[in-house]
Amino acid sequence: MKIFKKLTKSLVAGLLLISGAVFAQIPDQTTAPDVLIKMVVSDVMASVKADPEIQKGNIPRVVDLVEKKIVPYTDMRRTTEMAMGPNWKKATPEQQNQLVMEFKNLLIRTYSGALSQLRDQTVQFKILRAAPDDKEVVVKTVVLGRGDPVPLDYRLEKTDKGWKVYDMNIMGVWLVEAYRNQFSNQISQNGIDGLVKFLQERNKQLASAKPAN
Repeated sequence: MKIFKKLTKSLVAGLLLISGAVFAQIPDQTTAPDVLIKMVVSDVMASVKADPEIQKGNIPRVVDLVEKKIVPYTDMRRTTEMAMGPNWKKATPEQQNQLVMEFKNLLIRTYSGALSQLRDQTVQFKILRAAPDDKEVVVKTVVLGRGDPVPLDYRLEKTDKGWKVYDMNIMGVWLVEAYRNQFSNQISQNGIDGLVKFLQERNKQLASAKPAN
């Protein structure tokens, strides 16, 4: 799990902090994918700076922030389906719903722990190279901080509700691919119900863990 902790810190830093003005608008169905990322990041950044409790590591407050300002612009069902790979079709509808819920909670809890540890970091956005009729795009960024620059890319799909993030590449590793092997191993050993139980137990551990200072 060490690689996930390292990747997550970089991911959250890139998601939450950028250079430039804060956007007052709220993304809608017509918002371009690169603009969507900037708007969401700016909104969350302003919220973090305005809430001392989040800065102190108040996990319930952070979880609430992520649920309200980040989750609406993601497609967790597709993220979970891709992380499951061929095993997704072997799951019943009920199991699929459980997996989506538990995986979402896992990512939120993981992000929350890293969010309270943010320091001075900014993000440079690369020019989006995409055709007007593209249904999937990658928004490329570079996280700048005290260490070496960290490439951080967002993969988005165009849905009937606007652009949604469904995968992220941190330091050359796609989030979905990083979890796919772990999910596959759990399923091969304990079945799909075993994976659901594994995610539930992991979420309980994260929920009871004390934030790192």
